[in-house]
Amino acid sequence: MPEPARPDFDPPKLSTRLPPGARRAFGDLLPILDLPGARDLLIQVTGRTGRAWVDRAGALQAVPGWRASPERVRRLAVDLVSAGNRQLDELHPCADVAIGAGVRVHAVLPPICVAGAAVSIRLPAAAQPQLHRLIEAGLCSGRIADELTALVPDRRNVLISGGTGSGKTTLLGALLDEAPPGERVVTIEDVAELRLRRENWVALEARTPNAEGSGAVSLDRLLRESLRMRPDRIALGECRGAEVSTLLAALNTGHDGSAGTVHANRLGDLPARLEALGALAGLNPGALGRQAVAAFHTFVHLERGPDGRQCVGAIGRPVLARDRLEIGPLR
Repeated sequence: MPEPARPDFDPPKLSTRLPPGARRAFGDLLPILDLPGARDLLIQVTGRTGRAWVDRAGALQAVPGWRASPERVRRLAVDLVSAGNRQLDELHPCADVAIGAGVRVHAVLPPICVAGAAVSIRLPAAAQPQLHRLIEAGLCSGRIADELTALVPDRRNVLISGGTGSGKTTLLGALLDEAPPGERVVTIEDVAELRLRRENWVALEARTPNAEGSGAVSLDRLLRESLRMRPDRIALGECRGAEVSTLLAALNTGHDGSAGTVHANRLGDLPARLEALGALAGLNPGALGRQAVAAFHTFVHLERGPDGRQCVGAIGRPVLARDRLEIGPLR
């Protein structure tokens, strides 16, 4: 049977995909969400005045002429958190919620935030860029570009590391979109940010507990559920805790061509980072190292250049030395 053609996606504007309550809360800030290249919108109170900044292409820019009272910034914070079905008040002064369409909102109220309420909003990319477009834009070149383009057809398991905003999710999505259309991809994320250009894709999103402390669905549980969904490839949006044990187990059971991401400052820091996560799951360094060497074929580390552009800083493979995980060069 021939493989179906890839669908042509033309996603609607982000501002039109938000819940009505969130749209009302944003007010005159709503058009900022649709600016090309906007990834973060930050609102805070400084000197009794609310101001807004937007991150475009890795550089923060003040929103011209936007000012608000501390009371309005507080209302914005409370209303956005409410749109995500969470509570923000004196008893719960900090909250982190998703409000649909991959938008993540973090808000803090006084007196925790001394000067006034602060709201940090992570915006999803309007569309998932293709891998060759990322490479053409300066992600990497030469041998590293060849290695990246071979990861998916060679069904290599890859772990992508980097700091906040380094482009881990963007590269993960671009790699997954290179998989043949007939393959079933299951993605697991804390907040659903991936925007894949494929039909044979199941997106799973973790759920935080409600105000009564019940109803949570963890990444670890979603990973276990994904194994029962007949996946060809599994991707974990961010590995930040004990779920590293389940991810390693999944990748050691025949799901080649899978991937995950993890926070790390440098590629050389990755072994220590994985050991710390493994300790949360009861894995000693030796056990973690042996499983990681069996599970992953390639490590890719992303960083931001001086101009804010995302690029591949280093690439390597896991090796075992003196029963500990280390980074070796690609063969």
